[in-house]
Amino acid sequence: MALVGRPNVGKSTLLNALVGEKLSIVTPRAQTTRDQVLGILTDERAQIVFVDTPGLLEPKYRLQHSMLETALSAIADADVVLLLLDGSAPEELPAAEVLDELRSRRQKLLVGINKTDVASARVQRDLAEWSQKEFGMLPFRLSARTGTGLDDLRNELVSRLPESPFLYPEDDLATQPVRFFVEELIRETVFERYEEEVPYSTVVRIEEFREERTPIYIRATVYVERESQKAIIVGKGGSAIRALGTAAREKIERFVGSPVYLDLWVKAMPGWRNKDASLRFLGYPVPRAESEPGEKT
Repeated sequence: MALVGRPNVGKSTLLNALVGEKLSIVTPRAQTTRDQVLGILTDERAQIVFVDTPGLLEPKYRLQHSMLETALSAIADADVVLLLLDGSAPEELPAAEVLDELRSRRQKLLVGINKTDVASARVQRDLAEWSQKEFGMLPFRLSARTGTGLDDLRNELVSRLPESPFLYPEDDLATQPVRFFVEELIRETVFERYEEEVPYSTVVRIEEFREERTPIYIRATVYVERESQKAIIVGKGGSAIRALGTAAREKIERFVGSPVYLDLWVKAMPGWRNKDASLRFLGYPVPRAESEPGEKT
């Protein structure tokens, strides 16, 4: 099941709540998710593979083009698609291009209103009317934070899944390797500790991961777009990166269940978000979409 919607509608929080484990990073800022994150829920009835996707946005640079294409690809590939709407920001609706894509796959589409614990009755009514007008269906009323509506959603998903052998072992919770989640936990910590554009210009890659050692040795590089951003990440006398490393290490230790030695480095990769060669080097899919006028590729 693909989870899709505008940035910050709560897709990652909902994935974590449905699976019962923190797999997708969550911050108050929009556009945090860049990659597909697959979470697996297995019970006696079914195995549901949830796909958390980047927010459906109007792309402004090459990385965002890549993120949008990743989300649209998930819509095309999924057995079931849940369009999540934000009850706390009812004006944030998908763009026309995305709505066309969703209408073309209406038979496998579900709609959910998230954050009903803070959304007014009027807003919920307006979004329900919008859903009926656009897709001819009533939305699920959900709160990923409190768990409201999640059982009904799971039951509906199970009824819609095709019959097949389980795709993954029953005790698996995710498909990505541990390194991926370590990178995401470091990036989440960057979002929590830095302001302005710095978090959005940041990407983390694991250079070395030695599980045979105690503590586990992890060397990671934090890439930014400008030398000035590198100076901000490092801080005066290295104070900021030490604090970043301490906070990220504590999260990683909880995730892997073992002591960790985290060795953080910072490098500037000028304009990486807008360069196909840099996106390829960092492991992002290079978007098919043409650049906007004036963009560097």
